[in-house]
Amino acid sequence: MKFDLSNVRGDITGGITAGVVALPLALALGVASGLGPMAGIYGAIAVGFFAALFGGTGPQISGPTGPMVVVLAGLFASLSGDASLIFTAVILAGVLQVVFGVLGVGHYIRLVPYPVISGFMTGIGVIIIILQLNPLLGHASPSGTLGALGNVPEALSDIHPANLLLGLATLAMVYLWPAKWGRYVPAPLAALVAGTLVAFFTLNVPILGSIPTGLPELHMLVFGGEQMMLVVEAAIILAVLGSLDSLLTSLVADNMTRTRHHSNKELIGQGIGNAAAGFIGGIAGAGATMRTVVNIRSGGQTRISGMVHSLVLLAVALGLGPLAENIPQAVLAGILVKVGLDIIDWKYLKRAHQGPRWDLLLMVLVLGMTVFVDLITAVGVGVVLAALAYVKQVARLQIEHLRNLPEHLDSEEDKAILQRNRERIALFEFSGPLSFGAAADLGHHVREQSSDQSRVLILDFSSVPFLDLSAALAVETIASDAKDSGKRLYLAGMNGEVHKVLKGLNGRIPAQGTFDTLSEALQAAEKVLQSADLGEGGHKALPAAG
Repeated sequence: MKFDLSNVRGDITGGITAGVVALPLALALGVASGLGPMAGIYGAIAVGFFAALFGGTGPQISGPTGPMVVVLAGLFASLSGDASLIFTAVILAGVLQVVFGVLGVGHYIRLVPYPVISGFMTGIGVIIIILQLNPLLGHASPSGTLGALGNVPEALSDIHPANLLLGLATLAMVYLWPAKWGRYVPAPLAALVAGTLVAFFTLNVPILGSIPTGLPELHMLVFGGEQMMLVVEAAIILAVLGSLDSLLTSLVADNMTRTRHHSNKELIGQGIGNAAAGFIGGIAGAGATMRTVVNIRSGGQTRISGMVHSLVLLAVALGLGPLAENIPQAVLAGILVKVGLDIIDWKYLKRAHQGPRWDLLLMVLVLGMTVFVDLITAVGVGVVLAALAYVKQVARLQIEHLRNLPEHLDSEEDKAILQRNRERIALFEFSGPLSFGAAADLGHHVREQSSDQSRVLILDFSSVPFLDLSAALAVETIASDAKDSGKRLYLAGMNGEVHKVLKGLNGRIPAQGTFDTLSEALQAAEKVLQSADLGEGGHKALPAAG
């Protein structure tokens, strides 16, 4: 396996900074899972190292995340704290993620529209800032965005001046650190060291505090028992959530570094990391947006930074905790406020009013749901709404271009036929893939555009590469309406796939005639109309319509 050594200094400083930032999060999330703080540390070490080593996103920092911990906490309660079964679920989740990567599931996340990504990124930035408001004011931050917001008024009534000044000074130092110095020592790391030294010698402010240390135990898979279904179900949820969380963070990393990650390779790396975490008693993890952003902003660019981040946490676990426990919470808060401000998509917000209103509305919706619900739900809802909006737009265009008038035809002979029989031949030309979005209005549109004098309906599929079941059923409805009104239905220009779908509904094509080209269909329609005109006694009735 090759390593990119062109940015070793930036990767080391980025990894160290990310490791320090990850430390309190890993401890807190370990406690929240019910498995204890060291389970959070071990999870961050294993997932962070192996996901970086085998993954497909260079600067990604992986470790315990909120969505994963919610699932683990629920499983902990359901299993009455049976750690062996919980770690089995973590290992199985890792195996499933490897399977996802091998099957190529990762490519589908690239279909997420930009307004959704923008809303997600901006929402993450807002969350980061909200969660740091209480530490800046000298108070512990409650869990969750709403809890942190709700505690701000109380924190404002009892501000810790020295803590606030230290946090603001750290923030100012990160902003004002000269760019030429940043090539040697990134601003966040410089602020971290300076703020810690100042606080250690002159200030009495809240610090990270005591950090437990120790080596992990090996945990093996446990199968069987009445509760195995709960374990398997949790493993599936962890695998899906972890994959979504990681690949969304990969998209954020791509946007910041102007690179492109390898989705399926990333899933394989995440899966190996989670499996390893389960074996050493660590909680499941995923690509962590905030830590990844910290790494990138501190100079990290390659997989080396993620591995360094894990080695920092390993050093803490092996006994170097006393050095990190003196880091003031206000210093971390100042650094993270800068991170939050940087990740907000200011570029899009400044020009959003110039684009489609729907895109702006979608971005704001995803932003709000990211902040006040959770990022997985936010992105899921955003993708569904964006897809529905796109389908509606395509369907509208398909319906608008459905009626083909004589002047739109290429053949002069076809134009003449349609002109001579304009009231009696109704021609409808479909363009592009005919999907369920247009199917809902297809029958209604044909009925509306067909005059009472129309005797032959022609549906031209020459420009239709395929159609789905909904569109095929709509054609069936058109055929049924034509039969009831004594009209003939001709289908022209069907390729093999369209023909197969229409015939597959009930074993036959729902029309009185099928033709390879539109010209053949028009000629046949004119011929049958002329035959009707010359019928006995001048009775202008068409031959029986099927």
